[in-house]
Amino acid sequence: MQDSFEGRTAVVTGASRGIGLAVARHWHEQGGNVVLTARTAEAAEAAAATLGERALGFGAHVTNQDRAQACLETTLERFGRIDLLVNNAGTNPAFGPVVEQDHGRFAKLMDVNLWGPVLWTSLAWRLWMRDNGGAVVNVASLGGLAVSPDLGLYHVSKAALIHLTRQLALELAPGVRVNAVAPGVVRTRLAEALWKENEADVNAVTPLGRIGEPLDVAELVVFLASRSASWITGETVLVDGGQLLTGSAVEPVGA
Repeated sequence: MQDSFEGRTAVVTGASRGIGLAVARHWHEQGGNVVLTARTAEAAEAAAATLGERALGFGAHVTNQDRAQACLETTLERFGRIDLLVNNAGTNPAFGPVVEQDHGRFAKLMDVNLWGPVLWTSLAWRLWMRDNGGAVVNVASLGGLAVSPDLGLYHVSKAALIHLTRQLALELAPGVRVNAVAPGVVRTRLAEALWKENEADVNAVTPLGRIGEPLDVAELVVFLASRSASWITGETVLVDGGQLLTGSAVEPVGA
């Protein structure tokens, strides 16, 4: 990939740690400006401070429309453009069989994992991308392509996000490309239950021999935002070390 990100600006939701922070760091290292969001300003600003002067932290819960709009308006005031939106923020409060979940957990999960990307994409479209173009990358999951015990609602939300990606790609073309990445088991806090006590077991059933690192996903996200991917839209790209081939990543290993 040969591309220049100098002067180009990315907004990454849920970027105080894990995949979101790795995406923000990789974009920044390629020369771009980046705005990192988190539920609290303190967490977002602390993460941004680890990157440098072209990074800005902004406190904005992903489902709060006023804060989302303020974040994107601040991005335009500070950097003058929004070239990439990465809808990374996610949650999973609904572990267990689908039939044992309550509406509160269902609503929170769908609000964050599905409504959040709709909200931020809609605002980015209205404020900048409709007239100037850009790229959106949604962080889905291998689980959106499979079924497994105890992670059902989370996987449903990610399956819906994959479909949403295709729908938005159709609606926002030709000026805005919309794609998704679908990570397998990656070394993040959200996925700890799948690997922390069983990493050797996960490695053993992963064809490429190891769990993922946040940078594995970050490099793919940045590629999808690059000019090298200028004829790719509506796609969901697996980044899972081959885990879907064996079904290993969608099972709560060792549970």
